[in-house]
Amino acid sequence: MTQPAASFLLDNEKAHPLPAEFGREVFRCQVGSGIHGVTIGGYDDRDEMGMCIERPEYVVGLAKFEQYIYRTQAEGVRSGYGDLDLVVYSLRKWTRLALAGNPTVLIPLFVPASEVVVDSDVGRGIRAHPERFLSRLTADRFIGYMVAQREQMLGLRGKKHTNRPELVQVHGFDTKFAYHMVRLGLQGVELLTTGRITLPMPEPDRTWLRELREGKRAMVDALNRAVALETELRALRNSSGLPDKPDYDRANKWLIATYQREWRHSYG
Repeated sequence: MTQPAASFLLDNEKAHPLPAEFGREVFRCQVGSGIHGVTIGGYDDRDEMGMCIERPEYVVGLAKFEQYIYRTQAEGVRSGYGDLDLVVYSLRKWTRLALAGNPTVLIPLFVPASEVVVDSDVGRGIRAHPERFLSRLTADRFIGYMVAQREQMLGLRGKKHTNRPELVQVHGFDTKFAYHMVRLGLQGVELLTTGRITLPMPEPDRTWLRELREGKRAMVDALNRAVALETELRALRNSSGLPDKPDYDRANKWLIATYQREWRHSYG
């Protein structure tokens, strides 16, 4: 009988387990500002993302599972310093999002080992071969996320007022939206150029972004830099060494084999 991929929970006081009723978690890591190296002491919460292989009834039965969400704070209450925001995707959903070039779900491909909370053979295999999930589709996705952050910063999308009014009061604009806008551009350009994202972010960009978060850079500086990065991304959409689109057939075969192996061991 094929043995299951070993899985273990690393020593982390903030860890919150996935309820066993949904399946087995195969990977989890930090994905928030801490992983990028631009946290501000006493301010940021902790964001974690994981993947699980759900039980058979959630795939071939009538039950439905796409993700499990846990927050230290109650729904509608903003997270603060020391709080945990966790999302655990089904491995199938995470793969779909990764193949589509979603910037957020690509982060686990590149986290250092020190930021891994839950690991397994499946998780290690994913991180060992990020190229399986990458393509030029990421260019448009990163641009889209950058535009969303800019529009939120300028009050052009969603609620007119930011949910961080204290930043606007002190700095004149939401510096966190500005930081994410530029960060996404920098990481998108690196990914389309090298096939990797360096975490934490390398200098001098890390210091520049921290200064932006702290209000030591003007909003116009962030906007100008974002425009330049978007221009680079649009050029890389046609010139990047990444494939035009992901190998969906290979990803599908990998998913099927991974689920079959897990189910064969766990459910006979």
